Amino acid sequence: MAIRNLAPNHRLARLMAEAGFTSHKAFARAVRKVSEEPQVASPIGCDHTSVSRWLHGMQPRADTALCIVTVLSRALSRPVSLADTGLVSSASIPPDLGLTYPSPGDGNDVITRLWRADLDEATAVTGRPASAAAWQSIPLNWLLASRPTGLPERWEGTRVGSTDVQRIRITIDLFAQLDNRFGGGHARRALIQYLADDVGRTLNGHYRDRVAIDLFCIAAQATLLAAWMSYDSGLHGIAQRYFIQALNLAEAGNDQLLSGSILDAMSHQAAFLGHYQDAANLARAARSGTQRIATPSLTAHFYAMEARALARLGDVRSCERALADAVSLFERRNPGNEPEWFRYFDDAELAAEFGHCYRDIGHLSAAIRYAAQSIGSTCGARSDFFVTMVLADAQLRTGEAEQACLGALDALRLGEQLKSARCVQYLRDFHESLTSAAGSAAVREFQEQAAHSAMWRQATPAPPGSS
Repeated sequence: MAIRNLAPNHRLARLMAEAGFTSHKAFARAVRKVSEEPQVASPIGCDHTSVSRWLHGMQPRADTALCIVTVLSRALSRPVSLADTGLVSSASIPPDLGLTYPSPGDGNDVITRLWRADLDEATAVTGRPASAAAWQSIPLNWLLASRPTGLPERWEGTRVGSTDVQRIRITIDLFAQLDNRFGGGHARRALIQYLADDVGRTLNGHYRDRVAIDLFCIAAQATLLAAWMSYDSGLHGIAQRYFIQALNLAEAGNDQLLSGSILDAMSHQAAFLGHYQDAANLARAARSGTQRIATPSLTAHFYAMEARALARLGDVRSCERALADAVSLFERRNPGNEPEWFRYFDDAELAAEFGHCYRDIGHLSAAIRYAAQSIGSTCGARSDFFVTMVLADAQLRTGEAEQACLGALDALRLGEQLKSARCVQYLRDFHESLTSAAGSAAVREFQEQAAHSAMWRQATPAPPGSS
């Protein structure tokens, strides 16, 4: 294939320029020098013509590509991945990237590679479903893992200070607001780009002491947000990997409470995907691993997540016991003592959890009561959407079709600006439940009005024969 028929590799050109390679000969010489090091299988023969070919889109051999990455990483004093150079392919990304806890080797390298693979839409990670095996191994590995005894620190790269950490914190707060208001599908890619560029560069900077702890904790919160936004977008495989890497970062920052909350979030995803026993075990691990240090309301949330899973398993008695424990603990809470990232959890949020659980175990009057309490008081339009649909579903099951349909229309109005695969799934479930009241005037009127909603059209199959 002629060089002129290939797409130019602008990424490699930009990195070479940034690294100060002003000639193709100088870059070829650096690649050859690295290939002569003992850890490389054999020296590589390349010259300025080889570099020109790479810049015009030809792919080097795998061993040559690794030498190119090494040259650029050293010259730039930061990790450079194959994806950064434009030499990446799905085959070069291990299918288990990001699924291991604790991450082998350099945890920073794993998460930066994962961010880049996501941006490059490498199907080895972005196209895979969540792994049940990971949900089963992570809780035990986390509970048995030895905790860091010293502070994380790095002595290379640009110096990182408290103002750098604060800038990341403020930016992540803005992304969280966008997520709550518009759903995970709205700004997910922009968040990943920010993480790969700014946060990745900061993680690979020069830091120690308190700055190091704060940096790893905010990086964990940022990656946790990436996990939630990916989960909300229906990208379950990459979401699970982000949850696991957020756990790695939280442990590096020695934040056990955040680690427990991440396991709790993993429980949420597992239950959504129908892995109810794994979800219950994840929530129990979160509670067990934070005994004597978790706040009452944080432990109450762990019980609520366990109750959600037990409800879907049909274990009514255990579900009710977990809910009772949640209430007992929540009543002892002191909002001023909560971690900043958990201050959203209040009476309305707990009531929403109760609404989900009581609906799933068939206690519909209680589900209606708790869901109604929560509407309008949660932390965003998406949360209101969820609890409004829970209320509508419970009402439909009690024969209140008219009220249920009115509530579902309210949810559709809430969802007009949301890009959320989870919201779509709630609507699919409601659509299936409507068969019990098919033919009623309330259902017919609802379907006529709902047909104007893009989210409802997305959730419902097209009639047979329609184009």
